[in-house]
Amino acid sequence: MSFKVLSKQEKKVLRKICSGNKYYMKPIVKRINQWVASQKNIKEAWLLVLNQLHDIIRASQIDVEILLDQKVQQGKIENKNQAIKSIAGNAFSNALIYIFLVNKCCKNIPEWMFITSQLSSVPNFRQSININIQNEVQKPDMDIVIYANNNIKQKHTPESYIILSLKTSLRERAAQTYKWKLLMKVALHSPELCEKYNISYRSSVVPIICFATTNFYNEINNPQQRGMLKFFDRSFIAKEIIDFTEDAFIYPLSNLIPFAIEKLSNPYVQLSLF
Repeated sequence: MSFKVLSKQEKKVLRKICSGNKYYMKPIVKRINQWVASQKNIKEAWLLVLNQLHDIIRASQIDVEILLDQKVQQGKIENKNQAIKSIAGNAFSNALIYIFLVNKCCKNIPEWMFITSQLSSVPNFRQSININIQNEVQKPDMDIVIYANNNIKQKHTPESYIILSLKTSLRERAAQTYKWKLLMKVALHSPELCEKYNISYRSSVVPIICFATTNFYNEINNPQQRGMLKFFDRSFIAKEIIDFTEDAFIYPLSNLIPFAIEKLSNPYVQLSLF
């Protein structure tokens, strides 16, 4: 496995995830690496480990709490309970980015594809996600963007993005992103409503809107939640799915990588709700 395929920024992100700066990631990264090492096909295992993130993050909880107690004793953290709440979501995001970058090193992901939680670093991104309602700007709830660098692809294709909203629970902000997706559909396909509410969307690029969850609280089979997830271009769960079929309402998280390669390789082919 060679890290030469990674950009300078990607190497910096990888070091940050594995270093003491994100102390809570140490036990998680360790378990990710151990699971992959236990498999016969290492290259394939780096894809399939995405389906283990629910169990890996759960199993790392005790180790993370020990590290938190040390931070509290050192005076670096005041409120342990508040820290635990923020760590769960951050751990999911960082674990996904870590696995994505290692997959790039394994050549499971092409060099022209990038992932980031630093949305300001994505070229020409702001105009692709801003929907204007009179003088107000509506933006999606999102945690990660996967995008294609067309200079590396050396193809004359429009810029394209996959917006990924990550949630450990469906109880809280999960509905925000799909509501924004519906608003985009209104902006693109309903001139009457656009005129009535003064809605405008001026980008030539329509982002692909996806959702991923660890489903820590087993909410996925709630009919209301299942219905909500069908509004996304694709939804993923960080668990193994028994008897998975291609017409399922949610996909194993390992499907994210081939899905992203397909959609960003062919940005003219966009998914549609209708």
